[in-house]
Amino acid sequence: MVESIVDVDYKEVMEYSLDPLIIHTDYKIIYINKAAEKLFQTTKEEVAGSSPLDIFQETSKGAIQNRILSAYEKPADVIEETVYRMDGTPVPVELYCHPVKMGERRAIQSYIRDITEKKAIEEKHQAVVKEINELSATIVPIMNETAVLPLTGKIDQEKAGQILAVIPEKVQKQKLNHLIIDFSGIYTFDRVVIDSLFKINRVLSLLGVKTIVTGLRPGMAIEAAHMHMDLSEIPAMADVKEALSYLGVHSTQ
Repeated sequence: MVESIVDVDYKEVMEYSLDPLIIHTDYKIIYINKAAEKLFQTTKEEVAGSSPLDIFQETSKGAIQNRILSAYEKPADVIEETVYRMDGTPVPVELYCHPVKMGERRAIQSYIRDITEKKAIEEKHQAVVKEINELSATIVPIMNETAVLPLTGKIDQEKAGQILAVIPEKVQKQKLNHLIIDFSGIYTFDRVVIDSLFKINRVLSLLGVKTIVTGLRPGMAIEAAHMHMDLSEIPAMADVKEALSYLGVHSTQ
């Protein structure tokens, strides 16, 4: 037998919701829950009677006002917006609102979800994609179907995955037989970097492309040994010039 939920204290459910909730009508805030107090760094008493439009930037208020008007009749779509705490700090949020009844009064319940962490992850991903796109554009053809890929900065798991996704396609387009991967611009040599190196080498080998590594400083080789990683299957040279000499490409200088 299904138990009735009619007697559930809805206000208590709202109060302890993890998402910030605001109830407002006629552009006046009636109630906010604990999560909303925490998000906006305020109290119920301080915001009671104020306009829900006050938390938005001026350029958004017109659209939000229209959104509120339509939400009296039906739920509004989830959107991303920027709201402001009482101290003026901006917070990126997802905003959703729908109609509710407070006795005989029509009102709107708005859900506000802080997406600061989500946006930070998105921005990091976009930065990595941009960096990898720039990196892939720096595969420098030399001669005899040979090119150099200079790596710089720090390679984390996401960047390693992007490299593995982009580089083989670029190598095929340039119809390379040899790719020299220069690590002289890499200063952090950890398991992620080594695993990436092995994966790139294996993928390129399947494509018939021979990988040569340059710029591995002595400290990097020691770190690899400490991690019990055997780099002997990949030819390693001191620098690009030595790698070219190994491939039979000699400088005229």
